[in-house]
Amino acid sequence: MTSVVVVGSINLDVITRCERFPDPGETLAGIDVHFGPGGKGANQARAASMAGAEVSFIGAVGDDAAATTAGTALRDAGVTTHLATVSGPTGVAAITVDGSGENMIVVVPGANAELALSPADRNLIAASDVLLLQLEIPPPVVLDAARTARAAGTVVVLNPSPVREVPDELWSLIDAAVVNETEEAALTEVLARVPTVVTTLGSRGARMRWASGSMQVDGQTVDVVDTTGAGDAFTGTLAANWHLSAAQRLTLANTAGARATTTMGA
Repeated sequence: MTSVVVVGSINLDVITRCERFPDPGETLAGIDVHFGPGGKGANQARAASMAGAEVSFIGAVGDDAAATTAGTALRDAGVTTHLATVSGPTGVAAITVDGSGENMIVVVPGANAELALSPADRNLIAASDVLLLQLEIPPPVVLDAARTARAAGTVVVLNPSPVREVPDELWSLIDAAVVNETEEAALTEVLARVPTVVTTLGSRGARMRWASGSMQVDGQTVDVVDTTGAGDAFTGTLAANWHLSAAQRLTLANTAGARATTTMGA
């Protein structure tokens, strides 16, 4: 069993559904509203656990009711949590989903912006097989975690989302990057320095490239309800199966990402 440590964001998601997105200044009647756990880090941790990995999550929550909701969802999924509690709100994502399953998201980081690694956190990272990172937490924390993993020989997988400025050193510390096509286009130069790059292609599947070659798997036909969290399901499953061949891990991740679109929420 692969041991995965995720250092990342944890949120409460507020998801509203409507037939179409409103125009600027327009008010629309929605269909329904759903409250659930979210945050790219937490989503990926749950996905990795569901894929069979032994998963630990390092993150920060606020001193509010949302912290209980978010933390319980992780533990219910079999994830061991290492959550710092800070004064203020837990992170929140306001998500609107239209009739086709496409989404628009506004994230308020809240406690995620206060995350810092403890010595115990670093020991946990050093003892793991895979470290999984995203960019919804402060870049210095991402760099700290990646340095710790690299020194210990832990595989470092980065999902550089949302795209933002990070220390240049970070790109020399990661073994694999997982991006969508928009992120790939924005990060072309730095991704050239990454040994393995995995790109999700939406309904067209996913591709992986490395120094000696590349491969692609086709998309799967599903009834799309909500695309929120599909990339996170893909990334968490990929990390959980890092011990398998490139073809196996890409196929399993592609399947998980497709299935994630058939239900509401991350």
